[in-house]
Amino acid sequence: PWAWKRLEPMGHAVLGVQSHAKDWFRQPTAPALLRGLEERGFFRRFRRVVLTGASMGGFAALNFAPLIPEARVLAFSPQSTMNKVIAPYEARFPFAVKRSNWEGMPFLDAAAAVPYIRRAVVVYDPMVPEDRAHAARLAGANVQLLPVPFATHEAIRVVLKTGTFPLLIDALVQGDGAGPEFWRAYRARRSVTKWQRALLAAAANRGRHGLVIRAADAMLRLGKDLPEEETVFIRRARRGAVNAQKSAAG
Repeated sequence: PWAWKRLEPMGHAVLGVQSHAKDWFRQPTAPALLRGLEERGFFRRFRRVVLTGASMGGFAALNFAPLIPEARVLAFSPQSTMNKVIAPYEARFPFAVKRSNWEGMPFLDAAAAVPYIRRAVVVYDPMVPEDRAHAARLAGANVQLLPVPFATHEAIRVVLKTGTFPLLIDALVQGDGAGPEFWRAYRARRSVTKWQRALLAAAANRGRHGLVIRAADAMLRLGKDLPEEETVFIRRARRGAVNAQKSAAG
């Protein structure tokens, strides 16, 4: 739904592929569906095809892109694989992984698909160790890695809140990747609650109490017209940092 609501008004046709289980599309129906559409000439009606998805959907977008000639990919916080031998650092989603097959090809490892993709943009938070490790496996000459610190594993939500999702889509439709226009517009992240929470938490966890206070003050200035209940977490973080500084000084 998040893609359709923003892409259809831009004049793009949207085809959604939804899994009924958290199985990373590790069943034969998804690739068979895309192969069938390609064989019937469905994708040839369009000037450019961009596959996009987040997390499990990002894995699928990368993994299946080679089935569509010249397709491009915009992936948010994707896993490269959930195979424990290939990616031993990945311990998230244990129940879902246990219920799906990660023992054999095809479509086991999105990193194996990368060389056959025309162009890919991978958006991820380098502060999330697993996402950083997956992004490193997906690197390549045809891949633009876009690190967005403090966006968390749900980087797509921060991108949507900043209004920069259409810019990323256009960057792949019209060219080969995101440029300065995206980064200028992405400054709006400073007003996004998820980003604010992640930044304040990271600074506090590292004992950077002065940074917490300065960041909180800047956030409160940005949100001066917001209802108090929407900034209470900022005030709480600032108060905690002030108390921590006093304890350290005493």
